[in-house]
Amino acid sequence: MRLTVHEFMTLDGVVQGPGAPDEDTSDGFTAGGWVIPFADDPLFGEVVGGWFERTSELLFGRTTWELMRAYWPQVTDGDPAAVALNSLPKHVVTSSELTGEWSGSRRVEGGVVEAVTALKEREGGELQVHGSARLAASLHAAGLVDEYRLLIAPVTVGHGRRLFGTDAVPRGYDVVEHRSSERGLTYLALTPRAYEVASTAVVDGSEVVVPA
Repeated sequence: MRLTVHEFMTLDGVVQGPGAPDEDTSDGFTAGGWVIPFADDPLFGEVVGGWFERTSELLFGRTTWELMRAYWPQVTDGDPAAVALNSLPKHVVTSSELTGEWSGSRRVEGGVVEAVTALKEREGGELQVHGSARLAASLHAAGLVDEYRLLIAPVTVGHGRRLFGTDAVPRGYDVVEHRSSERGLTYLALTPRAYEVASTAVVDGSEVVVPA
């Protein structure tokens, strides 16, 4: 399976608490709910619906799993995201036993890198990560992510958890899809590639790029 990471993100790179003011207040975060004012933007529904059409299995961190478990089983009107989330296999990275029920959920055993590598070797379409910023950052560091899908809202919030923090492993990216809306939502789908650097020099009176 391909491992894909899906995040709502602010212009300043924050992925924490997009869905509600009290969704995730850890580390004193008080600016939650920033993506919901854009939920009626047609691009929002098209992009998110497209994500779940490609889902085979799901991979969550504990906090995101608990937030979703509390909400999505209540949605029974055939919403594509709800159908996928409520019916497909869900793998949860956590150091303690799962509490509460959500069909198809199981705890990931052993080391995260080894366990996720084994999941990727299984037959199937996509193993999708939604939210779960700490887990996604760990998978980025391990080089396990095949594609990043980012829906960026035109807001800044300052403090908050980021997918790519100051200690993130440097990588380059190829843009495989990009879309934007009149309201300023921007969608980027990116595949990682080698990190490259270069400099400039003046040759025969012209500025040229000099690979490192």
